Amino acid sequence: MNKFKKPTEYLEMGLDLRLREVYGRNIFSLNDDYGGAENWNNYHWQRYRTRWSTKWLLDEDITFNTRLTWEFWGHCAPDNSFNPFFAEKNYDFDEALFDTMNIQFRNAFDAPLTITAGRQDIILGTGWLVLDGTPADGSRTIFFDALRSTYQFSDATKMDMIYIQQYDDESMWLPPFNHNAVSDRRHLTNDQDEIGAIGYLTHKFSDMTSVDAYYMFKKDEHSDWSKFNGRAGAGQETSVFGSRLFGNLDKNWSYSAEGAYQFGKFMANNQSPEDHEAFGANTKLQYSFLNELKNEVHVGYEYLSGDDPDTAKNEKFNTMWGDWPQSQRGGDLQSYMWTAEGALGEVANLHRFGVGHSFKPHQDWTLGTDWNLYWADENSFGGTTRGPGGMQSYSNNGTFRGHMLTGLATYRCCKNFVTYFLVDYFLPGSYYAAPSNDNALFARVSMEWTF
Repeated sequence: MNKFKKPTEYLEMGLDLRLREVYGRNIFSLNDDYGGAENWNNYHWQRYRTRWSTKWLLDEDITFNTRLTWEFWGHCAPDNSFNPFFAEKNYDFDEALFDTMNIQFRNAFDAPLTITAGRQDIILGTGWLVLDGTPADGSRTIFFDALRSTYQFSDATKMDMIYIQQYDDESMWLPPFNHNAVSDRRHLTNDQDEIGAIGYLTHKFSDMTSVDAYYMFKKDEHSDWSKFNGRAGAGQETSVFGSRLFGNLDKNWSYSAEGAYQFGKFMANNQSPEDHEAFGANTKLQYSFLNELKNEVHVGYEYLSGDDPDTAKNEKFNTMWGDWPQSQRGGDLQSYMWTAEGALGEVANLHRFGVGHSFKPHQDWTLGTDWNLYWADENSFGGTTRGPGGMQSYSNNGTFRGHMLTGLATYRCCKNFVTYFLVDYFLPGSYYAAPSNDNALFARVSMEWTF
């Protein structure tokens, strides 16, 4: 294994394998009868992902980095005509692609500057607004095609400047292996081509207090891929100013509080542009007991503004590059439930209050539970149905979305192997109308090896 990891002085390699078994019920529709006899709401599939990474040392301060990713799926249910992805029970061996290919310069220009050019993963802060550059392919990849420079002013202060150019068509920059541009179901973004820029400053005042401050710009255009496939699209220009304060109050208490203000233009389905103005906040307070079982409890509040149908503006918060199943909101189920209101992984129009607890009953096991209550900021779709085939129905004046219960068990025996057992259970509230008021369930087992 050591020979594999470092076959020469100038090359380092890595390999990881992830196996997943997934079951979901009513995850899109919240309706036991959706699809009738074809049972469109009962999902069961497998995901198998392998990644091979390389790091080539070109010079003392220059590396060339790659990672080749291949994920294939097994489809067990539903077996229906509605969704071609689940058209029959089969294995989809799909394709392989490079989700990392970049060159990195450290100490560039004899300064404390690191420049990374090319395809790379980028996570800023908690990942609330910047984590997943490719939400449409799920967790197969999260990369950005970007130019990133990080200037380390001191041990306490650094500044990231990032330029991003993403395409919905995954073959635009680095065509995948075994890719069919006409019939292939894969794409990367949520039906849009994107240009973005980020300035992100982090400063540590003390061991107890740190702050992030940022400006982000993102321009979305309806992509050629989505036009060719007849998908609805939107264009948007969004500027964001935000900040996060985080740290420790003492040895037991820790906190994070983030807020963001957005403005710009929004255009849906080639309609006239609307002014865009939105707000968001994300907070968490945690107490660690520091005892033998490592008990921790936390409480959090999150706000993502929704579009008020009675105004000429669009007030829906743009989650930027934060369209991923964020654990603070529950597990994975919340990413599917919002699909009828936007795109897969996109969550907005939300007030969330949550409490949770985790502990270690054994040195290899961690058990966590969360209870989140969801409200809609606006009743944006009152009295209507949305999504294919009337996927979800909304009440005329309700705002309580419902309860999300989440359980997560993690087994980690060593640095090379980890297993996750995740269950999400959702009970709809008054925001939804019949028949979209049935409970939803998402369950997943995941095993991961890292070599």
